Amino acid sequence: MILVFIEHQSSQYKKATLETLTYARKVANMTGKECVAVVLGANTNVAELGKYGADKVIHVTNEQLNSFDDKLYTQAIGEIATKQRASFIILTNSSIGKHLAGRLSVRLKAGCVSAVNKLPQIADSVKVQRGVFSGKAIAEYEIKSDLVIISIMSNSIPVEESEGKGVIETINLELPPNVIIIKQIKKVEGEIPLPEAELVVSAGRGMKGPENWGIIDELADVLGATTACSRPVADSGWRPHHEHVGQTGIAIRPNLYIAIGISGAIQHLAGVNNSKVIVVINKDPEAPFFKAADYGICADLFEVVPRLTEALKKFKNSN
Repeated sequence: MILVFIEHQSSQYKKATLETLTYARKVANMTGKECVAVVLGANTNVAELGKYGADKVIHVTNEQLNSFDDKLYTQAIGEIATKQRASFIILTNSSIGKHLAGRLSVRLKAGCVSAVNKLPQIADSVKVQRGVFSGKAIAEYEIKSDLVIISIMSNSIPVEESEGKGVIETINLELPPNVIIIKQIKKVEGEIPLPEAELVVSAGRGMKGPENWGIIDELADVLGATTACSRPVADSGWRPHHEHVGQTGIAIRPNLYIAIGISGAIQHLAGVNNSKVIVVINKDPEAPFFKAADYGICADLFEVVPRLTEALKKFKNSN
């Protein structure tokens, strides 16, 4: 049985979660096994998971699971995996998935690989691939344990609808009281989270100050993109820290990454060089980012960006 953990917020599923379910469905097809989704805590939208390939949905309704507690989540998923005799546990490579993968690996004595970006090769053992050295190379891992635990990088596989049976089983587990008390949750509203964004417009110190950020927002609006920034920009308070991408910020892999006024230090590149297409706009011809770029414009960003935005507006209006 292929067990996939489903993350949700207020009964809604992020794109990365549905990608992980699509991945699990494909692994189930490869192995001829059942795809079983696990949902923890209050959720009124479990029936939708059948549309993305879940043959069965195990919904654990304990109130202790309404907020994330890594110990309780590990116990719940571990018990279900053992009872269902799972051969795979598949998670999203999110902050929650990263917390759970290691704990489940130790608890269940299972081989574990995080940030997997391709479907596995399955024979006598399981082989998976992931990026290493900040995406400069690909490593292949062989897992020989009976149970395999992997977490899936976002944007590694497109979401596909694949009708599963979607049989819902509601259960309640015996769990200890929460050891973590959630007093407040602050969420970023009204925009696509950076790890899930397919289009990203990012800018750095070349913007000269936060008062100039309007041209970045306008370009992002025209493209339907999410905005991001380099670390110095976030540290200076020009932009919120949740927009910081790079080695010490958020690692992303969008289809298109536009870097404006960013030199391209190795720490920044480490978080964005898995982008499928990188476009760099910088007036410094020696900027390191040009070496990593698929397309580069060596010019003043304050001239290029408004003209690019206008060109895109005209293109959208005529198509």
